[in-house]
Amino acid sequence: MKIEDILVAEIPKAFEVLFGSAPSADQIQIQKTRKEFEGNFTLVVFPLVKLARKSPEQTAQELGEYLVKNIELVSKFNVVKGFLNLVISDSYWITFFNEEFQNEKFGFAPANSKNTVMVEYSSPNTNKPLHLGHLRNNFLGYSVSRILEATGHKVVKVQVINDRGIHICKSMLAWQKFGAGETPDSTGLKGDKLVGKYYVRFDQEYKKQIAELIAAGKSEDEAKNQAPIMVEAREMLLKWEEKDAEVYKLWEMMNQWVYTGFDETYRSMGVSFDKLYYESHTYLVGKAEVERGLKKDVFFKKEDGSVWCDLTADGLDQKLVLRADGTAVYMTQDIGTAILRFEDYPDLSAQIYTVGNEQEYHFKVLFLMLKKLGIEKAANNYHLSYGMVELPEGKMKSREGTVVDADDLMDAMEEGAREIAQEQGKLEGLSPDEEKTIFHQVGMAALKYFLLRVDPKKNMLFDPKESIDFNGNTGPFIQYGYVRTRALLRKLGQNLAPADLSLELMEAEKTLLTKLYEYPVVLEQAAKEYNPSVLAAYTYDLVKDYNSFYQSVPVMREEDEAKKSFRIGLSYLCGNVVKSGMETLGISMPERM
Repeated sequence: MKIEDILVAEIPKAFEVLFGSAPSADQIQIQKTRKEFEGNFTLVVFPLVKLARKSPEQTAQELGEYLVKNIELVSKFNVVKGFLNLVISDSYWITFFNEEFQNEKFGFAPANSKNTVMVEYSSPNTNKPLHLGHLRNNFLGYSVSRILEATGHKVVKVQVINDRGIHICKSMLAWQKFGAGETPDSTGLKGDKLVGKYYVRFDQEYKKQIAELIAAGKSEDEAKNQAPIMVEAREMLLKWEEKDAEVYKLWEMMNQWVYTGFDETYRSMGVSFDKLYYESHTYLVGKAEVERGLKKDVFFKKEDGSVWCDLTADGLDQKLVLRADGTAVYMTQDIGTAILRFEDYPDLSAQIYTVGNEQEYHFKVLFLMLKKLGIEKAANNYHLSYGMVELPEGKMKSREGTVVDADDLMDAMEEGAREIAQEQGKLEGLSPDEEKTIFHQVGMAALKYFLLRVDPKKNMLFDPKESIDFNGNTGPFIQYGYVRTRALLRKLGQNLAPADLSLELMEAEKTLLTKLYEYPVVLEQAAKEYNPSVLAAYTYDLVKDYNSFYQSVPVMREEDEAKKSFRIGLSYLCGNVVKSGMETLGISMPERM
C-alpha cells in the first residue's frame, strides 16, 4: 500500500483519539518533505487546527508523537511551524524493496487499462529531408506516446504526410526544368535529399526572376505573383488536383523517392508509426465536410466563391477553408484528417498533435471548427506545442538550404561517441559490430536526451559538444550510470533474494529507495503534462543518487552477506528503473560501455 494512502487512512483515526473529531480525506494535504528538512513526507497541519482547537505547532507535535508510537510506518518526526515532517521506517522501505526488486515493469500501469489516445508526430513535407526541428518533433511525440503507454493508455502513433500543395509542386517543377532525369540511383543521393535539392533550386530561380521583374519596374508584390516559375507551379497544382496523368505520375515517382529516404531516417531515429495518413487523401474528406458545413451554416461563401468560417463571435477571426478556385488549404485537410481518424478508431478519446508553437493559433481554430461541426470528442484534442531548436549559428531556413540535416546530425553524434571512446580507451574486448551498435546508442542518447530534457514549451539551443559529454546532465552520463549497475551484477552475481526486514538502512540507501518509490508518480506527472522533461530530470537525479550510494556505501567490500545481497538487489532495481525511464523516452541502453 502506498505511503500516502496509509497516512490518509491513519491520520483521521489519530485525530479522533487525540482531539475527538476526524478530518475528511480532502482536508489532509501530504507532500514531499523539502530537501532542507529531515523527513520523507510532510503533513500540512494548518487546515486541521480548527478540529484540534490547538496551535499548528502543538497539533503537529501531538500528532507526530502519536504516529511514531502507534503506526509502524513512521519512525521519527519533526515540526517546522505548521508542517509535520515524517520519517518513514526502514521496515517499510525494505518491504517496498522486496515487493519490487525483481519487477522489470515497476512503475508501469496495466496495459490498455486507460482510454485510447492518438499521438501525431513528424508530419513532414515531401519536398525536403528531415532536419533538426523534425528531430525534436519526433523524439517528443514518440516519447509522449511511450509515456502514455507506460501509464496504461492504449496509444496509436500516427503521422500525416504533407504530400500535396504548392510546396510539393515547387520541387516537381524544378526537377522537370533542371533535373536532366537524375534519380536517387543515378546520383547516389537519398531520395528525400534529391527532392530537397530541387526545392532549394526552385527558390533560387524564383528569387532571380523576382529581382529581374523588379528591375523591369514591377513592385515587389507584383514580381512575386508574376514570376513565371511561380505561375507555372500554381498551374501544376491545379493540374494535380484535376488528376492530370503526367503531373500525377511525376508526383508519385518523386514522393516514393522521399518515402524511401524518410524510412531510412526513421530507423536511425528509432521511432515508428502505427498508421500513416496522407494529405492527398484527407483533403478530399475535408472538402466534403466543408460542403456539409455550408449546409449547416457553419461556413459561408463569399462573392468570389471562397469558403470561410466566421469565428469573430468567439474572439478569433474569419478563417479560409476553400480558395475561390476550389483548392483546399491546410485547415481543410486538417478537418478531414481529424474526422477520418475518429472514424478509423471508434474508441479514440483524443488526438494529440505534436506541432511547433508557431501553429498555436491554427490548432485553436481547428478545434473550434470541429466543435462547431459537431465532433464532440474533439473537445479532448490537445496541441502539444514546442519551441524552436537553434544552433549557435542561429536559425535554419529550408528554402535556402541552410537547415541542419537530420541524417548528417545523427551521423555526427555517432562519430562523436566513437572519438570519445577512442580517447578514453573504452574499446577493449568489443567486436566491430558491437562497437558500432554502442556508438549509435551513445550518440543517439546524447541527441535525444538533450532535446527531451528541456520543457517542450521552451525554445532551446542545441550544443552537440555539450550533449555528448559523459559528465553532467546528458544521455551518456545516464547510460554510464546504468552500465555501472550491470557491471556490478556481473562481478558479484545475480542471485537476488529478499532483504531481511530487520536490516538497518544507511542514509544513502534510504535516499535511493525514496527516489525509486517516486517513479510511478513521475510517470503519471509526465503523462498528465505531456512532458518528457519531467521523466528526463527524474532519471538524471536517480543516477546521481545511485552514484552517491555507490561511492558512500560499500558493496563489493561488504563482508555482511545480508547487507551485500540487499545492496546488489538495490543496484539491480535502480538499473531497471533507469533503463525503464530512458527506454520510455525512446533511448536505448547499452549493457557495456
